[in-house]
Amino acid sequence: MIVRDFNKITKNDPDRVVSDAQWTSVRMLLAHDKMGFSFHITFLEAGSEHTFEYKNHFESVYCMQGKGSITDLATGETHAIKPGVMYALDQHDRHILRAEEELVMACCFNPPVTGNEVHQADGSYAAPALEDA
Repeated sequence: MIVRDFNKITKNDPDRVVSDAQWTSVRMLLAHDKMGFSFHITFLEAGSEHTFEYKNHFESVYCMQGKGSITDLATGETHAIKPGVMYALDQHDRHILRAEEELVMACCFNPPVTGNEVHQADGSYAAPALEDA
C-alpha cells in the first residue's frame, strides 16, 4: 500500500514538486511506484494560457477548483472548466488550457511520468524510456 500526504510532499519532498511556466504540479504517484499511471495535483495560475499536446501519453484531468476553458485545436471546440468537470485526452489532443481563475486539477497520466519531464516546444513530454514505463 502506498500512502502519501500532499502537505508533507509540498513541505519535505521538492523532487515531487515540479513547476514550469505558470503552473505547479505535485506528483503524488510516479512511474517508479509501478502503478501503471502517475497521479498529480496541478495548479495553473489565474490568467495563464497553456498549449499542450501529449503525443506519448494519455491524460485525464478533473477540476477541483477554479474556472477556465479548454479548446480542442483540431476542432476549435471550447469547453468550460469548473469544479466537477473532467476531460480526457484520448486522442493525444492538441489543446489550449486557459485559467480564468487559479485552477486546481487532479491529473492522471498513462504511461506514468517519472517526475523529471519538461514540456518540449510542441507542448508534449518525450516518450518514456522503456525502464520508466
